[in-house]
Amino acid sequence: MTATTSSGADGDLVVVADRLWDGERLVADGHARVLVRRGRVEAVGRDVDTAWATDTVVLPGHTLLPGLIDCHVHVLDEAMVTEPIGVQVLWALTAMRALLDNGFTTVRDLGCGDYPGNVDLRRAQSEGVVTGPRLVAAPNMLSARGGHGEKRPSLATRYGLQVGTLGDGVDEVVRRVREQARAGAEWIKFAGSGGFSSPADDPATVTYSQAEVDAIVGAAHDLGLPCAVHAFNDEAVRRAVRAGVDSVEHANMAGEETFALLAERGVPLVPTLHSMAHFLGHLDDDEFWEGEPPVVRAQFRTHADRIRASSRLLVGSGATLVFGTDASVFPYEDNWREFVDMTEVGIPPAHALRAATATAADLLKRPDLGRLRPGCAGDLVAVPGNPLTNISVMGKVDFVVQDGHVLTRP
Repeated sequence: MTATTSSGADGDLVVVADRLWDGERLVADGHARVLVRRGRVEAVGRDVDTAWATDTVVLPGHTLLPGLIDCHVHVLDEAMVTEPIGVQVLWALTAMRALLDNGFTTVRDLGCGDYPGNVDLRRAQSEGVVTGPRLVAAPNMLSARGGHGEKRPSLATRYGLQVGTLGDGVDEVVRRVREQARAGAEWIKFAGSGGFSSPADDPATVTYSQAEVDAIVGAAHDLGLPCAVHAFNDEAVRRAVRAGVDSVEHANMAGEETFALLAERGVPLVPTLHSMAHFLGHLDDDEFWEGEPPVVRAQFRTHADRIRASSRLLVGSGATLVFGTDASVFPYEDNWREFVDMTEVGIPPAHALRAATATAADLLKRPDLGRLRPGCAGDLVAVPGNPLTNISVMGKVDFVVQDGHVLTRP
């Protein structure tokens, strides 16, 4: 791909391709056309007039899609949580560019550490200071002490230094939610279970009581903020669902009854399958694990069978699946591989595409995103081929438009 600034939001852009995924279905009539004017989609269809456009881009053999949405990323790399915040933010710029190059024009960033750097990046991106996806931000993940969000518990034990956004008990977790709102939160996220790579817990553990979970979700909703839960096991998911949580992240060790509960209550699930496949696929590769704490490999070995069995339950569960990857625990440029991992567990390609477009936009309550319809944001991407017959073409995005600006083209 090559960068270009040949078209801006003030001009009129027409894009022509063989096929168009409008966010919900594929139109394959050989005459897919989209007109973008002043940064918004103005017209879609084979009758769009191209004669007077400022810029016309013809993409033979391609499929046009709305800008993609990844609903679970961490642009501030968790491995750098104790680095100076300026270093973290500068490294995040590379991550944001990698995500945008993959066609993800919007991401939900679910926080890192104890400084709301993603809120600063959200502002910088929206004001055109930095290039990257528009960010929907949960500033930091609220965690119990010794839970998944306490990144350096040894520092607390030895020096009394806490690394993370930590809270225990009803009063303290409510205060932490309010602090997140004050910092500019659009979402609240909390760790309802342990996690992989956690220094002091395990994904099978439950780290907040029902009363604490009720308090977190209730405080978020009182402030008009939706709430997401990091939860791997059945009980952690169920407590969050009982509290009225708005999205469940991971659930990679959950069982059939838990998925049925999500479907019954209409709670969207972001299964982050590639974050599991990335590590499970290298369990026997000693070189891959060099430099990683031995506990991480041991955790994946212990829970591998359960993770694989859980992923096979997603198809037919009735749960609403939303595309999200946990990008940061694996290279950002690989977040597109979630499409492949979804289909490998039996999820139809159309459902995977919908999860990253219309369904993701619905979770974010952004009807102007994830669809190619008049009035929607002028975000378009294109891939060379048909993703419904070969989902791997989603890793070959070669055309990206954000808010009407052509950023990359073949």
